[in-house]
Amino acid sequence: MARITLANSDAAFDVAEGDTVLRAALRAGLGFPYECNVGSCGNCRFELQEGEVAHLRAEPPAWGERDRARKRWLGCQAAPAGDCRIKVGLQEKYVPLVRPRISGAVLTERHDVTHDIVEFRFRLDDPHPFLPGQYALVDAPGVTGARAYSMCNVAGAGTADWHFQIKRVPGGAATGALFDRLRAGDRLTLDGPYGMAWLREEAPRDVLCLAGGSGLSPMVSIARAAAVSPKLADRSIRFLYGGRTARDVAGEAFLRDLPGWGTRITYEAVVSQPDAPESAGWRGATGFLHEVAKARFGDALKDMEVYFAGPPAMAEATHRMLYEAGVPPERIHFDQFY
Repeated sequence: MARITLANSDAAFDVAEGDTVLRAALRAGLGFPYECNVGSCGNCRFELQEGEVAHLRAEPPAWGERDRARKRWLGCQAAPAGDCRIKVGLQEKYVPLVRPRISGAVLTERHDVTHDIVEFRFRLDDPHPFLPGQYALVDAPGVTGARAYSMCNVAGAGTADWHFQIKRVPGGAATGALFDRLRAGDRLTLDGPYGMAWLREEAPRDVLCLAGGSGLSPMVSIARAAAVSPKLADRSIRFLYGGRTARDVAGEAFLRDLPGWGTRITYEAVVSQPDAPESAGWRGATGFLHEVAKARFGDALKDMEVYFAGPPAMAEATHRMLYEAGVPPERIHFDQFY
């Protein structure tokens, strides 16, 4: 057990063996800045003033020569060798509403959603909740390093079931292990919840969920929670899903059983490659998801609470569109993945 003290505050916390500086800080209830949690964004950088740390990931993408020269490390990857003193700017908005925990879990079921998306349902040994839209770090069997996947269900206090809709990555080690080797009854480790793009039930605005590909899971969780929230009972929930071809389209089946379906809850799918053989017979919207969202809602976007998730290019284009449309930053919610 290593003790971490903060140079610019009175805070201190312990890091268990095998844990990282960032995750231990969040477990202690501290507002340590972060986003991707896998070494790719760099938002969790800190300055090491005393002690020694080592990165779990040998060469994380967000860590460069300038960081080395300035003794800056990534909180999500840095495991201390002993007691350390660090400098980092804690922020209130990163204080976790639900502190993350590590738990063993057993796979209870798996179901195909599309040709390359599978829903995996786990039961935790240590039941605890998460906020709609959050994610967990999953240790896939035989794969070095955890991967971040978002939950698709809704989990209150004492909930043991965490469900994930995961898209296969061609050649991906983690999704290959999950899709090809994991069967009901198998065990792995889940660490969570994490993420800042959780449902804001207090926001008195209509909800817009924009999901592309792998972003289906957290948007389904948010829509499910918003549909039954008493605080959002008089608010509309609009769900747009974007896929490359017609066979990639998903999501509507998970919304049809929600209260308000067809009235306050609507769904539309968008296909970006309508001329592909897999899109034969498609009669729905075509184009890029962010373009269709802008065309459908226009100036109304500024009065909505917007949540989105998907591949990096889609997320970047959506964020830029919302900014240009004048949506206030505090009404835009997404977690940055790479």
